[in-house]
Amino acid sequence: MAGFKTVSLADQVFEKLENDIIVGVYPRGEILTELKLVEQLGVSRTPIREALRRLEQERLIADSGKGSVVLGITEDDLMDIMSMRKHIEGLASYYATKNATPEGLAELKHILELHDFYAEKRDFEHMRQLDDEFHDALCHMSHRTVIQDTLAPLHRKTRRYRKISIEDEHRLIKCVHEHKEIFKAVESGDAEEAYRATYRHISNAQQNLIGRLNYNG
Repeated sequence: MAGFKTVSLADQVFEKLENDIIVGVYPRGEILTELKLVEQLGVSRTPIREALRRLEQERLIADSGKGSVVLGITEDDLMDIMSMRKHIEGLASYYATKNATPEGLAELKHILELHDFYAEKRDFEHMRQLDDEFHDALCHMSHRTVIQDTLAPLHRKTRRYRKISIEDEHRLIKCVHEHKEIFKAVESGDAEEAYRATYRHISNAQQNLIGRLNYNG
């Protein structure tokens, strides 16, 4: 981590540790200590201490008296996050429809075209990235800051399982179709249908994620 900029070192340490916990580098139950992280990351205690404080606020770790125990994302957490996403992302699509511009619609259409391209190639990593981009574009089009700020951490916390889900070929095909249904509603100006299509999309993703959670650990 020698390339870190001093001014944002604590933020970058936090983002790395958050990601490593979410994707399973640090499994549930592992103990993290400042000394251990100093040795692993090659930074001083100060940014690590700040990052650990923020991770505890995010409830990804908890103080054990001997260090910070990794809590990670449980099945209950995932259920709650996906249930929240159904409603909040539905609202994002609703307001994206209300505030749609030719430029915004063109961006969504371009993402869907790339979706088709990489789906045909079964390029799962690009598909995951495009899934993020599609939902991020809808959030941006909504012009609702609270919605964007609420969804950002929820997306990060489900990153590991969203990747697992989209590597399921059957789910991959459905995901592309569902994104097109959302776009169709947004393009046609039907905000209510955009909400419903997004709600259905996240509901289907939720069922797939929960079904695969125990299988993948």
